[in-house]
Amino acid sequence: MNDGKPNWWSRPSTAPETPEAARIPSPPPTDGGGDDGDGDGDFPLPAPQPQVEAAAASAEAETVVEAGAAEIADAPRPAAPEQENVPAPAPAVLLTKGEPADTPVAPVADAPVADAPQVAPEAVAQPAPQPLHAPDEYRTPPYGEPGPWAPAPPVQHPAASVPPQAPIPPQAQPQGHVPPVPPQQAAVPPVPPQHGGTAPWMQYDPWGGAVGGIGVAPAPVKKSRKGLALAGALVFALVTGVIGGGIGAYVERNGGLTTVELPQADGGDTDRAPESVAGIAAAALPGVVTLHVSGGGSSGTGTGFVLDTKGHILTNNHVVDAAESSGDITVTFSSGETARAKIVGKDTGYDLAVVQVTGVSGLKALPLGNSDNVRVGDPVVAIGAPFDLSNTVTSGIISAKERPITAGGEKGDGTDISYVDALQTDAPINPGNSGGPLLDSKGRVIGINSAIRAAGGSGDGDGGSAGQPGSIGLGFAIPINQGKRVAEELINTGKATHPVIGVSLDMQFNGDGARVGEKGKDGAASVTPGGPAAAAGLRPGDVITKVDGQRVHNGEELIVKIRAHRPGDKLRLTLTRDGKELTKTLTLGSSQGT
Repeated sequence: MNDGKPNWWSRPSTAPETPEAARIPSPPPTDGGGDDGDGDGDFPLPAPQPQVEAAAASAEAETVVEAGAAEIADAPRPAAPEQENVPAPAPAVLLTKGEPADTPVAPVADAPVADAPQVAPEAVAQPAPQPLHAPDEYRTPPYGEPGPWAPAPPVQHPAASVPPQAPIPPQAQPQGHVPPVPPQQAAVPPVPPQHGGTAPWMQYDPWGGAVGGIGVAPAPVKKSRKGLALAGALVFALVTGVIGGGIGAYVERNGGLTTVELPQADGGDTDRAPESVAGIAAAALPGVVTLHVSGGGSSGTGTGFVLDTKGHILTNNHVVDAAESSGDITVTFSSGETARAKIVGKDTGYDLAVVQVTGVSGLKALPLGNSDNVRVGDPVVAIGAPFDLSNTVTSGIISAKERPITAGGEKGDGTDISYVDALQTDAPINPGNSGGPLLDSKGRVIGINSAIRAAGGSGDGDGGSAGQPGSIGLGFAIPINQGKRVAEELINTGKATHPVIGVSLDMQFNGDGARVGEKGKDGAASVTPGGPAAAAGLRPGDVITKVDGQRVHNGEELIVKIRAHRPGDKLRLTLTRDGKELTKTLTLGSSQGT
């Protein structure tokens, strides 16, 4: 271009073909030659650069050229690195418009040029020569220029600023000296206005699309409708699952969305057979009462049953014993009605007592059965107030008959011991059942519940000797035949009579059977003179082994067997004397009970 600015390019390695290029004489080779290996010979210059790249020369180089080629002839130049067998660069020719044609052109520093030809004046006025070859897009660009394969220059960091050198006066430069051209530096592209103006240094992201080191925002990615549809489907499935789970839980918990009506049998027939447990209990409960007794610093609960319409009630002696002198007895009927009661008579030897209520109408007496007709295995029903739970009904069978038991004995003198030839049952009986009726399959009373055997204690009596034990299926009842006789005597006379044989027994005897003692109480005779035993021929030291053919093993069992009879009954006794077995028959006597 011929726009008033200096143009420069390197001399080509071959002679130009055009006439204009022929006018520029090539400098002759130096004295050193190119083949002597001293490094001062010529070497082919690079191909001419495109005109566009020549126009990108720095402003500082143009200023130095316009000041005159002779100004920096004596400026110090950096030493070139030593290279082996590398030809020295050829001298560059600088053309400046307006200079005299006879101005000599000095060679590059440190490369002497002999007899440099003068530049003809008409060469300056000619149009600027064009490059000999078309621009190569794969050429190696000058330092600092981006190539076609690099979208942006590499990241550069600011270097320390170099203070400007003072220009050398023109007169100090030798004539014909060509100043060296400083190396080109990559121009920093200006920052577009939208990014805040021009900045000298910018960060470069080699992986992002950028123009001039400035990142370009990526194009917005179009969202896929398939993803939105999938997300919507998932949300819909979640909502329907939660709703369905809630409905399922409600249906499972409440049995459905409507009111639940369960099937049920109609009222039907509520009557029960009289011989069933329900029929027996329904018939007997109106005649069973609960007794609450207090006095003498103690209190207790027991059961009784009505004997007649006059208000006589039969129960156990140990139930009302606390109210003997100044106690209080309250009777509660199955209907909930209550009444006060008083003691009519009681007997410790049989553990029976009769109390009476007054001013009560509609009393229902329970029918009495015959205990002699009871057989083992017969079904029975027990009614009472175990642990003060009134009107409790249990059932079982007769487990055994004529079971000799003793109860009481808290006084220590034997006057409060009860001897019972009892009926054994497995119907559950607990403390509070004492005095209640034991009924047969026809609802008749066959026994009076009196004692239980509890685990871990003797269990004789209601509750035994171990506090408040529970039932283990071993309950005992006084046979009603014995109870009827004692109750009649207590109602009629206030006292009960006991059958006796008129002997004193040795209760410390450890052998099998009941032994007649050598001495009686207070040194009296062991065989009462004129009594039943004396009349039958019994002697001290005899051992009674059987009563009416039934074996007895100790004195308690003999007493139980005797009290199971009435006074005046005849008994056949089997005994041993001096190693011989004898049989004696006697008629039972009578004694006043306590």
